[in-house]
Amino acid sequence: MKQMHPLYIALDFSDGERAIHFLEVNKLQGVPVKVGMELFYKEGPLIVQQLRKRGHPVFLDVKVHDIPNTAEGAVRSLASLDIDVLTVHAQGGKEMMHRAKQAAGEVRVLAVTHLTSMTEEVLKEELGVHDAMEEIIPRLAVQAEESGVDGVVCSVHEVSSIKAETGKDFLTLTPGIRLEGEPSHDQKRTATPERARENGADVIVVGRAITQAKDPRSVYDYIKKELERNEPG
Repeated sequence: MKQMHPLYIALDFSDGERAIHFLEVNKLQGVPVKVGMELFYKEGPLIVQQLRKRGHPVFLDVKVHDIPNTAEGAVRSLASLDIDVLTVHAQGGKEMMHRAKQAAGEVRVLAVTHLTSMTEEVLKEELGVHDAMEEIIPRLAVQAEESGVDGVVCSVHEVSSIKAETGKDFLTLTPGIRLEGEPSHDQKRTATPERARENGADVIVVGRAITQAKDPRSVYDYIKKELERNEPG
């Protein structure tokens, strides 16, 4: 099974040239990175190949969500890119998640519960879902665990309840990470790296706090040290 790293930098750039330039200029050679939908849809598999040639472990976050047969085929194709981990949507259902996991081989599969931009107001007023967020997300996590995937993507605020409902080896990856005093932008359920680790998150993804910093390498090193200092147990 592929290794997962405790910290991934989200390469939320519009094209591969900008992403590679950012990593090289800031001496971030070989650090684990996340490639999201914007960058992957622009550059395709080439950006993953370029990053792997430069020694970067890659988390591919394209949130596969389709009928089980299509999702299975998509995951099989993506897993051939020598990535560490990829995402599917938990709301695709247990069969979809199970078949995605079967198709992934050694690549880890994480199921997205709810996006960190999601609020209960949106769930109720726009989607007609009246269960509370703290009920929905652990339920999706349990279904994900039952489907056989390796873990879930969730906000820091749901990590404790998910850990209580699932096995100790079930991974939690948390985006929406901000440094103390930093604006949350379009994400609603955010937290600091320290809070993430204290709550039991296994992996965090950090984007703008690093990519928009004056000294990205220093911020990356600071967050990595904080994670090590707050290592559970």
